Amino acid sequence: MESRLNFFGNPLAGKVLKHINSANKVIADSTLPAATQELVKIRSSQINGCGFCTDMHTKDAAHAGETPQRLHLVAAWREATVFTDAERAALELTEQGTRIADAAGGVTDEAWANAAKHYDEDQLAALVSLIAVINAYNRVNVLVQQPAGDYQPGQFG
Repeated sequence: MESRLNFFGNPLAGKVLKHINSANKVIADSTLPAATQELVKIRSSQINGCGFCTDMHTKDAAHAGETPQRLHLVAAWREATVFTDAERAALELTEQGTRIADAAGGVTDEAWANAAKHYDEDQLAALVSLIAVINAYNRVNVLVQQPAGDYQPGQFG
């Protein structure tokens, strides 16, 4: 499989990615737990059908010490007992924030209030930003059909 466009090698796309990557760095450096960040990236990528990002973030999470059991259960987090209440709140917000077009009301007040019970204002800002950023990455990769499977942890720095 070959991508439709070498987005990572295109000069204009490189300028766009530079800004998205800068936003991602701010989020990565926030107090939002790193494990939660990876779970959010994985779940959004699964929902959006982004094989490249699903591959990348499951490998990065495993490399950082995430357990195979938790990685295998991200898609079925509601029925899984291996996630904390805070992680579950983040995953719910991720699903609703990723599926905005599918839900007439957008993100529910209940999902927001639940997340706010577990995360402070800066962490909520990071969580909202992360959901937006991973959705942007997902859309780029799905649009250009970026192949999945060859990513190596730390490949992009």
